Amino acid sequence: MRSKTISPADIKLPTGFSASIVAEDLGPARHIAISKTGDIYVKLAKLKDGKGIYRLRDTNKDGVIDERIGFGDYPGTGITIKDGYLYASSNSSIYRYKLNEQGEVISPDQPELLVSGLRVKTRDQSKSIALDNQHNIYVNIASDNDACREAGTGKGMMPCPLLDSAAGIWQFKAGTPNQAFSDGIRYATGLKNVVGLDWNQKSNSLFVMQHGRGQFHDFYPQFYTPQQSAELPAETMYEVHKGDDAGWPYVYYDHIQKKKIVAPEYGGDGKKTGGEKTITPVAAFPAHMGPNGLLFYTGTSFPAAYRNGAFIAFHAQSAALHKGYLVAFVPFKNGKPSGKWEIFADNFAGTDLVKPTGPVQHRPCGLAQGPDGSLYVTDDLNGTLFRIAYKGANSGSKASASLNK
Repeated sequence: MRSKTISPADIKLPTGFSASIVAEDLGPARHIAISKTGDIYVKLAKLKDGKGIYRLRDTNKDGVIDERIGFGDYPGTGITIKDGYLYASSNSSIYRYKLNEQGEVISPDQPELLVSGLRVKTRDQSKSIALDNQHNIYVNIASDNDACREAGTGKGMMPCPLLDSAAGIWQFKAGTPNQAFSDGIRYATGLKNVVGLDWNQKSNSLFVMQHGRGQFHDFYPQFYTPQQSAELPAETMYEVHKGDDAGWPYVYYDHIQKKKIVAPEYGGDGKKTGGEKTITPVAAFPAHMGPNGLLFYTGTSFPAAYRNGAFIAFHAQSAALHKGYLVAFVPFKNGKPSGKWEIFADNFAGTDLVKPTGPVQHRPCGLAQGPDGSLYVTDDLNGTLFRIAYKGANSGSKASASLNK
């Protein structure tokens, strides 16, 4: 349990927005899905009372969850709702549950197994999922080697053998049971770890948030200082299509130079550019902030500037900026980023990140849009569920801070 609790008033938001806490003590709440009737489904990274999914309901409509029903005997991260089904992932498999007209799972103890045999290693095991409009499901399989190095050395493996079964996005059929890993299509490669991903209905394409690699200076102090390791590489947003390569482990994106740079494991020196055939990020963010949730906002209750834009839940902090544990926003127009990213909801940490005065209180992870257009944010550290709503009818200015430098 946390040593103190921050109140909703402590969450810093643009003018006209307010935050409330609708549930607490959920366990390590990862991604989240909400039915058209308002039932909230939360996926847990670890089982709570033997259950890995909880359905939450506010039965008396007072803004606080008063009914919790658990099901699913597997931990994991991914969960989403599409075309009358709830889809959920463990660290190695993907399941689906039929929903009734009220948005309730019909047979919670009898999920349909869609995919099994996804790679599971010792780190970055979560399998995040998204669906398109053509009955395909997309799943992240992360690398278990930060830079595809040979053990105990700074030398990169060439070619990187992990790319055959990890470090990318795989595509499976959303309605076909008992698919094996071999039945999937490697949709995009060269992505070290994607926890946040979402299908953009405006562009009809998949967008992903990549966790960048680290530790440039441990084997390569001649090229990188510890400070540069703290500042590089960027956390990156990509629009991905079938066959795309984002470049990991051979190149990384330097948001300071605004260039794709050859990784030192593969002959780079911090300045040498490369990756001419790899895709370029559509947006870049400070290093090591841990983008764990991505949501394209399709509601109408927020001001027009937010519509069809992207919210991102950052799970960690940038040591260089002393900022993190926040929800950011990227404006979009015609399916593409149309402006600088900005901080939308801040201070989930509940402490000064420049001069820490206590432990971090909350770590944003999952995002979902409610039927009324409000935004829900999970916290996988202390199991708090936040709801952010807009009430300022006459509030035209946004009190947000841009950090896109």
